Order: sequence, then structure tokens, then C-alpha cells
Amino acid sequence: MVMHNVSSYNTGPFTLSGIPGLEQYHVWISIPFCFIYLVAILGNSILLYLIAVEHSLHSPMFFFLSMLAMTDLILSTTCVPKTLSIFWFGPQEISFPGCLTQLFFLHYSFVLDSAILLAMAFDRYVAICSPLRYTTILTPKAIVKIAVGISFRSFCVFVPCVFLVNRLPFCRTHIIAHTYCEHIGVARLACADISINIWYGFCVPIMTVIIDVILIAISYTLILCAVFRLPSRDARQKALSTCGSHVCVILMFYIPAFFSILAHRFGRNVPRTFHIMFANLYVIIPPALNPIVYGVKTKQIRDKAILLLFPK
Repeated sequence: MVMHNVSSYNTGPFTLSGIPGLEQYHVWISIPFCFIYLVAILGNSILLYLIAVEHSLHSPMFFFLSMLAMTDLILSTTCVPKTLSIFWFGPQEISFPGCLTQLFFLHYSFVLDSAILLAMAFDRYVAICSPLRYTTILTPKAIVKIAVGISFRSFCVFVPCVFLVNRLPFCRTHIIAHTYCEHIGVARLACADISINIWYGFCVPIMTVIIDVILIAISYTLILCAVFRLPSRDARQKALSTCGSHVCVILMFYIPAFFSILAHRFGRNVPRTFHIMFANLYVIIPPALNPIVYGVKTKQIRDKAILLLFPK
């Protein structure tokens, strides 16, 4: 009987109200959001097309880059269309299963992005520190194993959160003061103890990502040591240029992500309007900038993109 009553609370839809305090500016905010989202879709689509059709880009580094582009498309498309509909048409309803689906793909994309950046750091480490063994270490079979492994790890890290939210009774308000569903924001609407949601949702993904960050830092420390031992100045510049684009993408991903997560958990004095605006920028800015950074910093992609856009 209790299980029946709890499950019945979950049937009603939630209402996403947008950015609190900025409702009158939603239409104006939607203009840059829509433009940046289109840049993200176009940039990542061009990147995926170039990697697919150009045989010179069929290497482990560009395979991981294509995974990053696909994950960025998932991350932005999971949230931004619903956000734009709120900006244009006012508060929008979302079903409970739809809310669970959105929060799963949002957080799954975040953890997977982190794992892909780690895989790319490992690729650069092998390419620069052990170039003669590169093709024997990163074989097609090894790359597939890495891709499947990081995808499965990301799934296992966050899928318990979906069940933790699904078990909660929602007997109070169903209005979410946000533009999309995210784990802790939805859990806080429940009329039950959410301690396990808070600690699992904070500790497990954060510890997973922190491990990724530590391994990435170790990889790039070893890479820099190897680069500065290279005898040729041109070789050093080429290696630093390739790694530079990776480091830019890593900083763009982790800095806003950690700020958003820590502000949600500990930022009692952070204004809610600022926090939600920043959380929205986090899901749209990195997916838009990643293909631009790689297009500018990576010569192979830059040359192919120029030929594609300006054939003459």
C-alpha cells in the first residue's frame, strides 16, 4: 500500500519555470542562446563529417575527438531546446519519465566528456612520449575497448541516480525553478529524506571526475617533460600546438563544471539566478567552443574545414 502511494506521487508532470528573477528578459536571453546552440550543432556536425570522410583524419586522436563531438551534441541537445521553449513560450511542463531521461543524459554526458578528455590525454602521452610504440599500443581493437570501457563506466556511475530519484515521493510542489531537470534540483522537491541522493550524487561523480583530472594532469606533466627534451624546435612547437588545443578544451570543460557543482552543493550565498544562468552557460558554451578551438589549433582540421567551406 505504501509503495502504491509513493509511486502515485511520481505520475504528475513537473513544470520548468526558467531562470528565476529574469523572466521578463527570457526572450532577449534566448537570442544569444539560440545562436550559440546553432554554432554548437553546426561546428560539431562539420567536425564529425570531416573526420568521417577524410582518411587522413582516421587516427586515434580524431576518433576520440569525434566521440567528444557526439557527446557535446547530446549534452547541448538534451537541455537547450527545452530551455529555448521556456524562453519563448513561458514555463513548460515535462513528464516525470521525461525529466528522468533528461537528467540522466545530462549527467551521463558530463561524466563521459571527462572520460573522453582522459582518453585524449592518454593518446597524446603515447604519441609524444612513446612515438615508436604508438601504433602497437593504440590499435583499433584497443581503441574500441577504451571507447566501450569509458561509455560503460559513465553509465554505471550515474544510472543509480535515476533509481534514487525514481523512488522518491513528490507530494509538494512540482515546479522546478530551472530550465532543465538535474539530479539534486529534482530530488529537493521530494517530501522524503534525500541524504543518499545528495551524497551519492555529489561524491561518486565528483570522485570519478577528480580521478580523471589527476590522471590528465599527470599525463600532461609527462608530456611537457618529453616535449622540452625534443631536439628540434619545430617538433616542440608542433607538439605544444597539438597539446595546447587539448588543454584549452580541458579548462573550458572543468572550470565551469566544478564551479556549478560546488555552488550547488556548498554555495549558500551564491544567488540562485546567477547559479542557474551559469549552469545554462555550462551546457552550451563548451559544446560550441570545442570545435572552434580544434578547428583553429589543429592544422589538419583547419585545412579540411577551409576546403569544405571555401572550395575555390
